This record gives sequence, C-alpha cells and structure tokens, in this order.
Amino acid sequence: MIRALDVVFSLLGLMLGFPVLLLLTIIGLFDTGSPIFRQVRVGRDQKPFTLVKFRTMKMDTASVATHLASSASITPFGRFLRKTKLDELPQLWNVMKGEMSLVGPRPGLFNQLELTEERAKRGVFVVRPGITGLAQVSDIDMSTPALLAETDQRMIQTLSLASYFKYIFMTVAGKGAGDRVR
Repeated sequence: MIRALDVVFSLLGLMLGFPVLLLLTIIGLFDTGSPIFRQVRVGRDQKPFTLVKFRTMKMDTASVATHLASSASITPFGRFLRKTKLDELPQLWNVMKGEMSLVGPRPGLFNQLELTEERAKRGVFVVRPGITGLAQVSDIDMSTPALLAETDQRMIQTLSLASYFKYIFMTVAGKGAGDRVR
C-alpha cells in the first residue's frame, strides 16, 4: 500500500511541480553552475543508489555528512532551498524508481560507518530509505548515529498509514530542521 502511495504522490509531485523544478534548476545554474547534486548513498539492503537533490553547497565541498560540512560551503540560494526543503524535490525521481520512499530513514553515506553499523544491528535496511521520517521531524540528525538508528527502528516498527501521512504533513509544514550544517 505504501509503495503505491509513493508512486502516485511522487508522480503527481513531479508532474505538477515541473514548473517549480525547472525554475529552481535555472536559478541553480546561475548559483553554482551545476544545480543537480548526485551522491551515492546506502539504500535498502545496504545496496548503493544515486540520490539526486538540488545543489545547496559550493562545487568543491567535500563529500561528508552534512553535519560535518562547513556552513560557509552553503550558497545563498542553497540556504533558501534548505530552509524551504525544496532541495529535496528531485528525490521524487528516486521514489519513482523504487530506490526511496517518501517516508523512511534518511539514506546515509557509505563513509558513515558507525551509522551503517547501528542501522544494520537494528534491521533498518529492510526498508527503502525515505525523504522524511520520524527522526527528521524530531530534529535528530546523523551526528548522533545510535539515537538516529534507534529512532529509525521505532519508526519502522510503528509505521502506519496515519503516521506516513503525519510525517509528510509535518515536513511540509516546516517541522524539523533537516540536515543541519554546523
């Protein structure tokens, strides 16, 4: 049921949001010269997939977890994208492809060994990673791997249709700080 909702909502989001996606891409071209950011992440069953987002940081920023990146790396347009969570819109493509869900644990990087280990111990990799979830709306980021993995596990164990919509609506309403840069 959740997969069907993911497909319907991501397809609608991509179709109806196309003008916004196009506008953000054009503005992003002027901001960084390369508006789409691609990064290999840890997916379901620990398989790699390429996550797509709007670029919010300078091109030469190191490929590290967001909480380890410098705030000086974020462009002015990137700040706007992060604050409004519009940087996440291209991930609807990942959802359409079946690599992600709208709701699930945020996908980590392969160099985040402690997070990957904590999630593996708790069975978090049995589900698709998501654009949002309990940890995101609870202001828990990847700087606390054990707490994040515990929260992801709790979300997976209690996920219902009602909580699926709750996490989406909370995210759209601006709850949660997203990926914080220190």
